[in-house]
Amino acid sequence: MADDDVIVVGSGVVGLTTAVVLAELGRRVRVWSREPAERTTSAVAGGLWWPYRIEPEESAGAWALHSLAVYEELAGLDARTGVRMVEGVHADTGLDELGAWASRVSGLRVAERAEYAGRGLWARLPLIDMPVHLAWLRGRLRAAGGVLAERAVGRLAEPLAEAAAVVNCSGLGARDLVPDAEVYPVRGQLVVVENPGVDTWFTAADSASHETTYFLPQPGGLVLGGTAEDGDWSVEPDPAVADAIVARCAAVRPEIAGARVLAHRVGLRPARRQVRLERERTPEGRVLVHNYGHGGGGVTVAWGCAQEAARLVGAAS
Repeated sequence: MADDDVIVVGSGVVGLTTAVVLAELGRRVRVWSREPAERTTSAVAGGLWWPYRIEPEESAGAWALHSLAVYEELAGLDARTGVRMVEGVHADTGLDELGAWASRVSGLRVAERAEYAGRGLWARLPLIDMPVHLAWLRGRLRAAGGVLAERAVGRLAEPLAEAAAVVNCSGLGARDLVPDAEVYPVRGQLVVVENPGVDTWFTAADSASHETTYFLPQPGGLVLGGTAEDGDWSVEPDPAVADAIVARCAAVRPEIAGARVLAHRVGLRPARRQVRLERERTPEGRVLVHNYGHGGGGVTVAWGCAQEAARLVGAAS
């Protein structure tokens, strides 16, 4: 076992991004995951950058802004990154309702009537095609010397026995793996339809309801959402919920009503009262860094959290 060995547990967007950052800093990185990235919750995420339902607010804002800068850079590369900058509107939202991070988002402003008839904010933000982006992250990790293995982890003692440092990015799995009873699922259902010509995104969230309304123009179709159902473990799409999602989106853009349905998706967001991003030392002197509990904001804070996790690994070595 070398001092620069690191095992990252989990291959969602947080785990892969953390592994990439560590590998590019010269660490010998292995990723252990019970399933490939394309079967994780990250693969079915809508992929719009926006700090949503993620705490602590100040730290999350900093992580999100760091990630925003990375995504803006990736959007300027080729399509293989899966990242594009796309315009859209956050409805029923005012600048004074956002954290300090909002003042550093270039171009974020009150929507004009031609853009949206109601109250809302206009922005040009990263929209990430998650299956493409996850594949790109895997390729970047391998290029940096990282190794991916499909290996289920029953106890954190397993990777800790094989590496000087372990980063726990197990998401919802942390509930049993740590164990951490504060981790819980937030069920998200969405519908993918043939895009009838929508080229801007739209979101509207009601904090008093588990229903949200959004549409995101991805290369593979228009992604419609959604739900945010705390504590619901079901991964089966509900036809009635799907119909309601389409109806809510069609109320904003009527042409969506007749769009051909391409797919139904459900993901369980790994939520927690606040993100756990901290290090500890085991009795054997190993370094264990926890990086989980991002809920639906994993893609939004992935690069910022990865940078912080890498710092904690290095600081504790």
